[in-house]
Amino acid sequence: MQTRTLGNTGYRITSLGLGAWAMGGGGWPFAWGPQDDSESIAAIHHAVDRGINWIDTAAVYGLGHSEEIIARALAGMPQGRRPLVFTKCSLTWDEGGNISHNLQPASLRKELEGSLRRLQVETIDLYQIHWPTFSFAPESSPAPGLEDAWDTLAEMQKAGKVRYLGVSNFDVAQMERIRPIAPISSLQPPYSILTRGIEAEILPYCARHDIGVIAYSPMQSGLLTGAMTRERIASLPEDDWRRKSPDFQEPKLTPNLRLVERLRAIGARHGRSPAEVAIAWVLKHPAVTGAIVGARRPQQVDGILGAIELRLSQSEIDEIG
Repeated sequence: MQTRTLGNTGYRITSLGLGAWAMGGGGWPFAWGPQDDSESIAAIHHAVDRGINWIDTAAVYGLGHSEEIIARALAGMPQGRRPLVFTKCSLTWDEGGNISHNLQPASLRKELEGSLRRLQVETIDLYQIHWPTFSFAPESSPAPGLEDAWDTLAEMQKAGKVRYLGVSNFDVAQMERIRPIAPISSLQPPYSILTRGIEAEILPYCARHDIGVIAYSPMQSGLLTGAMTRERIASLPEDDWRRKSPDFQEPKLTPNLRLVERLRAIGARHGRSPAEVAIAWVLKHPAVTGAIVGARRPQQVDGILGAIELRLSQSEIDEIG
């Protein structure tokens, strides 16, 4: 499978990585509804069997459950076959499941120990700050405590508890604040045909500074897969966060579904699905190292692998718009 070097890490990662957000299960504020743990584990095994060599998760996904599922899936797997595991910190929760944002050094140290315990590892391959602020909007936000947080993660790295450090949802100004403290190995931003805000400044910045880019939501949280219909959206579980997403509601829903039909037509020429076209569109950007694709069942893994070899022509890129 095609691999690319992730920033300054030396890791050669496959251009697709397995996202484990949904594997956290239901019952928490940003859930995708109930999940079958055995199917999640089977999906991880199948992804590794098919050549995917990294998994992305976060402590907050399922309030720790996603990390636990990954540990169960990788238990007993030979070292040479084990994928890299990337996880994130800064979103914490209390006994009632209420999520808050915390960049305090003591909280970050506690989070790291929790992730090491749940993942059943001594060292985390890539440790990322999930969000710079709790507003879930990084645009030029003050993000107090960012420097102290990054310094704390650098101490964790020196102690051998994490190999490399990354950030997620940061803008250029925020990366500039922390880069003198310790190298940034990767950025994880949202990027898809429908979410292109990183193209103007963030992707060029990452390319200039050897910061790997692992894009999340290349299929816009399932909207661009070709399997999402109005009826399916209406029947999403009550605790599926997408029910409240503007992309899944009018007035955006109708043009988004029209886009899916364009992707379907382009994919048909190549024997590929709309999802694979959407992912291939993300991977075409030279600054993108890899794309995170969520899968909860083995067959979903098979439905996206064709994106790796798919090369869109300029006319097809223009057709997508």
